[in-house]
Amino acid sequence: MSNVVIRADGLSKRYRISHRRSASNSSFSGGAKKQDFWALKDISFEVERGEVVGIIGRNGAGKSTLLKILSRITDPTEGKARIRGRVTSLLEVGTGFHPELTGRENLFLNGSILGMTRAEIRKKFDEIVSFAEIDQFLDTPVKRYSSGMYVRLAFSVAAHLEPEVLVVDEALAVGDVGFQRKCMDHMKKLARSGVTILMVSHNLFAVKAMCHRILMLSAGRLEFDGAPTVGIDLYEKNSRSEANSLAVGVIGEDVDQSPMAIRRIELLDEKDAPRAVYEYGERMRARIHYEIRRPVRYPNFYLGIRRSDNITCCSYSAARDGVTAPFLDQSGMIELLTPPLRLVSDAYSTYTSVWDHEFKSLYCEQIGPNFHVSDEVLNEHFGVFHVPAEWRWGVNGDGKQVKSLPFDQLSWEK
Repeated sequence: MSNVVIRADGLSKRYRISHRRSASNSSFSGGAKKQDFWALKDISFEVERGEVVGIIGRNGAGKSTLLKILSRITDPTEGKARIRGRVTSLLEVGTGFHPELTGRENLFLNGSILGMTRAEIRKKFDEIVSFAEIDQFLDTPVKRYSSGMYVRLAFSVAAHLEPEVLVVDEALAVGDVGFQRKCMDHMKKLARSGVTILMVSHNLFAVKAMCHRILMLSAGRLEFDGAPTVGIDLYEKNSRSEANSLAVGVIGEDVDQSPMAIRRIELLDEKDAPRAVYEYGERMRARIHYEIRRPVRYPNFYLGIRRSDNITCCSYSAARDGVTAPFLDQSGMIELLTPPLRLVSDAYSTYTSVWDHEFKSLYCEQIGPNFHVSDEVLNEHFGVFHVPAEWRWGVNGDGKQVKSLPFDQLSWEK
């Protein structure tokens, strides 16, 4: 028997867009011009039982449309989607909830909509409520719930249905960090039990940690289908190339508004060789080229490093480090050499800005190059960074001191 549970063959979805010929907002203005917009175009792929597949792409790429077709919420214009097994979807916060009903009543209503019998709901009731952490608000109408409480209850119902296919959109982003982590752990548990999961998320760190495979959509087309690390790297490169063309124009290009602009950022090693990959513990040399239009007093150059999920990991401020100029009136460059990079193995991006020395006025800002930190052991499971600690042995049971070995001398043979 085939292990494929989801098969998409040439999926396409077309919408008709109206453009009014008159600038007036009146509904009685001239006729509207119709235009076809293809939210999806010729998407084909297969997903096997137990796979966790992440779907990434820019806003408007077609991710949510694809999930709605797979969840049977909307029909494709062309192509077919075949799904085997019970499908449970969490696409939008509060979908299937009635605002006037209480959390308890909506739990039974939503469970019924998703295919559970009343006996199944009663059996899972305490587990669902405990996971959602809304015990004291269970008999409160959900119209008084926050968006976070909505998503807690909605995800909890969906995840405890014993689904065979779980489809999750960006709705989880509404929850707090602790609940997001709890949801991720639960989805990992479901995946280990053989549940197939499709998830849309802009949190690339979570996608990398959760998914076996990546589908990257761009303008409604499937641009990549493969390993998460390769797909995320391609997505970041595409996003950076699109962002870089506009970055200078965002802050710093307007001569009337900004006395200076950042023109180029180089990432090098200690020997001035260009680098895109650094080993854990290496130092980075960043060279910032700037253009002066009007004299600037006490400029504060700033460099930040963000992880692939857009978390700022560390930053460097020239003024805070005691380096500034009383009066800067000529274009040039400034360079910094970072301490040893103790970041774990992952993809990172850089950005730089120039402020006044009190961080009150922003003169200019620019997106810098991406880079990777490489280490065979220290990955995202170690956190953001790793700094060696000082360890000291006590005495074991037989009174002998334990002998230490450096990590690189350890033997993994049994």
